[in-house]
Amino acid sequence: MARKPALINVMEGAARKAARKLVRDFNEVENLQVSRKGPADFVSNADTGAEKILREELEKVRPDFGFKMEEGGDIPSKNGAPYWVIDPIDGTTNFLHGIPHFAISIGVMEGNNVIAGVILDPAKDELFWAAKGEGAFMNDHRMRVSGRSRMADCVLATGIPFLGKPGHEEFLREANEVMAVSAGIRRLGAASLDLAYVAAGRFDGYWERGLSPWDLAAGIVIVREAGGLVSQIDGGERMLEKGDILATNGGINQPMKDILRKARRKPSA
Repeated sequence: MARKPALINVMEGAARKAARKLVRDFNEVENLQVSRKGPADFVSNADTGAEKILREELEKVRPDFGFKMEEGGDIPSKNGAPYWVIDPIDGTTNFLHGIPHFAISIGVMEGNNVIAGVILDPAKDELFWAAKGEGAFMNDHRMRVSGRSRMADCVLATGIPFLGKPGHEEFLREANEVMAVSAGIRRLGAASLDLAYVAAGRFDGYWERGLSPWDLAAGIVIVREAGGLVSQIDGGERMLEKGDILATNGGINQPMKDILRKARRKPSA
């Protein structure tokens, strides 16, 4: 059985407490008629309620830590302490539609470096976690990225721009190039779990744009501790600042960069 560092235990405890309420809320969402207002408001309340639990539980144990939160904004740390990066429901649209694929994501940052992360999938009771230098785990089992190196054998994950988001044409060019050489593309709707699945070897790679720090922080350290490579799509290291990411098993890292670069160079239709 894997021995969890103290910081991971703190995050897991907070995530599991928030998850109990989320599961109850999710069961209520399944019974609501889907409309633009009612369920959306309900999910917003579920978001803020889960975030409140996470903040209260984490503050009890690490009162000097700061926060960067999707709903609650930024709270500076004290005396140069690290800070939590929190997404109380990653996969909100799935949650709203009664699709059991969403997660609580908590990362820990020292300055600009992610040092630990937890991603909890309440519906499947899967806890993905890692601390820098300690390896990556799913529940109590060590995780490693896949060993596939032929694009024709690989399944890739991504996020698709939707209403009000830019980059539709660019995404279609990229998807066309990836589809032409791979075993397939999946779009599951929760960035943190896409990264966790790369770490677990379920996906061979993942790319997306337009993300926020709370979508990425925990997943970055988990993929890296599982032996994967994480960068911006163009190879830079400012994923949390710029919001674009390429995470791979390593074996297809350069081919994916080349494919996505080729797609960007193609003229729009």
